[in-house]
Amino acid sequence: MIEQVELYLEQLLASLDIRNWVVNFTLILCITLLIQLVWRSFANKIQRIVSHTSNHWDDIALYAVMRPMNWIIVLMGGSMALRVVASSEELAISNYLPVVQKISILLLLGWSFWRMATRTEETYIADERKDTTTVTAVAKLAKLSVLIIILLSVLQTLGVSVSGVLAFGGMGGLVVGMAAKDLLSNLFGALMVYMDKPFKVGDWIRSPDKSIEGTVESIGWRLTRIRTFDKRPLYVPNSLFTQIVVENASRMSNRRIKESFGLRYRDINQVEKIIFEVREMLANHPEIDTRQTLIVNFDLFNDSSLDFFIYTFTKTTNWIKFHGIKQDILLNIAKIVKDNGAQFAFPTRQLHLDTTSLKEEFQAK
Repeated sequence: MIEQVELYLEQLLASLDIRNWVVNFTLILCITLLIQLVWRSFANKIQRIVSHTSNHWDDIALYAVMRPMNWIIVLMGGSMALRVVASSEELAISNYLPVVQKISILLLLGWSFWRMATRTEETYIADERKDTTTVTAVAKLAKLSVLIIILLSVLQTLGVSVSGVLAFGGMGGLVVGMAAKDLLSNLFGALMVYMDKPFKVGDWIRSPDKSIEGTVESIGWRLTRIRTFDKRPLYVPNSLFTQIVVENASRMSNRRIKESFGLRYRDINQVEKIIFEVREMLANHPEIDTRQTLIVNFDLFNDSSLDFFIYTFTKTTNWIKFHGIKQDILLNIAKIVKDNGAQFAFPTRQLHLDTTSLKEEFQAK
């Protein structure tokens, strides 16, 4: 395509019978500027049209080609202008211009695909219905593929044997793999996280094996960044996730309320009624999931109390809302106990004195 445009402009210049290379150089730059202005006007009109469509891919495609196309126009005009100067002054630079053109076009093509991968990642990450972890992984693989393909194409253009490079890479890969064992283990750890999906960005995770707990902020190829609840960043090598147990609290279906209560021994006659009313209160509570296990039972004759417990689950998994529901339930239980004339027990100790023995001992003295 570039050769056809150059040929057309050379024929145009020949038809005008212009011999002065300065005039030719200026004319080519003016034509280049005109083409770029036309392209920008056309691109702006297209952008206004695609911005009103519901499909994201037209926006992504236009974003990918807009800036690289500007530079392709500049590259074509600049290379043609340099060729005019070089041919007029018999400069050696004319021998290298075709190679520079091909390499520049390859780089601009790679830049276009890179921009496409970047904008696609940004678009789908903004969509809360999408799995951001998978989107990020695919975008990284796409960028890596573009980088490798463009690099090999540039080497091929420069005359370097790609097969030789790949063969050297195969032998060198073994050496690099032995030297960078930890790096590769982290890389494969990240790959396992992307494939198995035990967690994603935004999940609250913890490990009972290690002191790891917090919200996942990013999953890289080597490290995963976790923000702990005291707002400190925690950087975990990905290889560690292949060796430890990880709990994903964000994927729980319900939150559990498990509490024990102690009543005084003198309130033993009210225990059965209190337990019945507490069970009814939980069964009728709008935030308790009655499809899950619900237990309210007398449990233990303790040292200073008659203990009963509740075991139930809330509908919500939101941590803040859960504590509000739990507070409401505990206050309702306290009201039920009070309405039945009972009280919660606290640790007490009774001392029994044998008054008869004390009286006889006192009389003997």
